[in-house]
Amino acid sequence: MSDTLRDVLARHVARQPDRVLLLAPETGRTLTYRELDRQARLLARWLRAAGLERGDKVGLYLANGYQTALLFLGAMIGGYVIAPLNLLAQRSQLAYVLGHCDCKVLFTSREHEAQLAGALALLERPIEVIVIDPDAPALFLEDRLPRGGFAPVAAEDPALLMYTSGTTGVPKGAVLTHRNLIAAGRAVAAWHRLTPADRCLSSLPLYHINGQVIATVTPFVSGGSLIAPHRFSVTHWWDHVERYGATWINLVPTIIAYLLNAADAKRRYRFPRVRFGRSASAPLPPEQHRAFEMRFGIRVIEAMGMTESASVVFANPQAAARRKYGSPGIPCGVEAKVVDLETGGELPVNASGEICLRGPNVMSAYYRSPEQTAKALDAKGWLRTGDLGYRDADGYYFITGRLKELIIKGGENIAPREIDEALLRHPAVLEAAAVGIPDAAYGQDILACIVLKPGARASGTEMREFCLKELGRYKSPREFRFLAELPKGPSGKVQRLKLAELTQ
Repeated sequence: MSDTLRDVLARHVARQPDRVLLLAPETGRTLTYRELDRQARLLARWLRAAGLERGDKVGLYLANGYQTALLFLGAMIGGYVIAPLNLLAQRSQLAYVLGHCDCKVLFTSREHEAQLAGALALLERPIEVIVIDPDAPALFLEDRLPRGGFAPVAAEDPALLMYTSGTTGVPKGAVLTHRNLIAAGRAVAAWHRLTPADRCLSSLPLYHINGQVIATVTPFVSGGSLIAPHRFSVTHWWDHVERYGATWINLVPTIIAYLLNAADAKRRYRFPRVRFGRSASAPLPPEQHRAFEMRFGIRVIEAMGMTESASVVFANPQAAARRKYGSPGIPCGVEAKVVDLETGGELPVNASGEICLRGPNVMSAYYRSPEQTAKALDAKGWLRTGDLGYRDADGYYFITGRLKELIIKGGENIAPREIDEALLRHPAVLEAAAVGIPDAAYGQDILACIVLKPGARASGTEMREFCLKELGRYKSPREFRFLAELPKGPSGKVQRLKLAELTQ
C-alpha cells in the first residue's frame, strides 16, 4: 500500500474522528484525529500565505508539548518537510543545521528564543521565526487565513529531514519520505500487535527519531494514542502509566536505570494494563533488563533503530521464551546482513563485521550530501550503518560497538560495551561508559567514566580490582573518572567521542 501520512489521517477521520491521538499530562489537553485534521489544514494555509510551497522545510525548535506534536504531524500532512532541531546542540552545530536544512520558517518558544538567536546570528540568510506557546489550545485563527485546501502530496515526497547527532563529525540530514515513515510505523505496529485500543507512554523528545517515529508515527499509523509528558520525570512516571491507561511504555536504558534506582523497596509494582515496554536508542545491559522486569513486572522488548532507517532495524520477539538478553533482536521490517570491513562481502554466522540494512523505511539520501549518500548507500539500496556486530545461528544480531568508537589496544579490537556492562555489575554504579585514550605502548588504552548511584561511594582502586575479576587484565581500564553525568544525545545514547574530549 503506497500511502501518505495525509491518507492515513483521512481514514482515521472517516472511521474514528473523535478518538484521542495525543494526551498532554501537564495540561490535560487532548488532540483528536478530527482536530489534527482541522489544525493541519489551517497550518497548511498559513504556510502557503507565508510563501512556502510544497516540499519546503519547516524548522521546529521546541520542547515536547501539544503544539509541538501538532506542528510535527501537521506540517508533513500538509505537504511540507518538517526539520526538528536538537535543543541540546551547541550554538555552532545549531547554526550549521539551520544553514544546511534550508528551512524558511522556524517555530520556537520564549524559553528557547535567546538560545536560538545566537545561532541565527551566525547565518548569512534570514529565517522567519515564529514564537509560540507549546501548550496553547490552537495555533492559528481561521478568519485571518486565506482559503484553500492541501497541496498535492505523494508517497515518495520527503516528509522529515532529521539530522544525526553529529558525534562522529558534521551532522548529516537524513531525508525520510512519507513511504519511509509509514513503513516504519507499520512495521513496529505489526511487531507489537498494536491496535487503536493501545496507548503509549513516552517522554522522549520530538527532536529525536525514536520520539518521532516509535512514539508518535507508530500510534498515529495504528490509530492508537500517545501520553506525551513534556519531559521524563521519575516521580510522575508510574502515576502517568496508571492514571492515563498506558498499555505500553517507550523506554531507553537511561530511563530504566533511573526508574530502578528510584524504586520504593516497600512497594509492590504491578501494572496489569501494560502489555510490554520497548527499549531502544542504546544497548540495554542484560542485568538492568532482568532487574527491571523482576521489579516492575513488565516484560521489556529490546529493539534497535537509527535515524537513517526511521528508527526501525531490529526487535526481539514478543514471546518471552524467544527473547535474548543482550541482543536487539532480529530484523524488523528490514533485510540485514553482516559484511567484511575491507571487502564488503557478506560474512557467515558468528563472524563480526559491519551491519548493513535494506528496506522500505531506509532513507532516500542525505540532504545536500551526495558524497556522504554514496558512502552510506550502495547501488542495491544497502545502508552501511557504522555499527559493528554479528548474527548468531538463530538469526539474532548482537552489537559490539561503533566503527569510530572501537578501542584498539595493541592491535586488539575491544568493544566499549563489554566494559560498560562489566562496570554496571558493580552495586555502586548507576551508569558507565568506556572510551579509548592515547597510550605510548599500546596505541590506545581504556578510560572508564562512571556515574555512581546517589549516596554510593567507590574509588578507582576498588573499580580496578573489580574489573580485573570481571574482565581480566588486558580489558580492564587503565584510568577511572567519576562524573556527575555522562554526555548523551537526546535519545539517551552516550556520546563517547564527546566524553573522550571532556576527559582530556
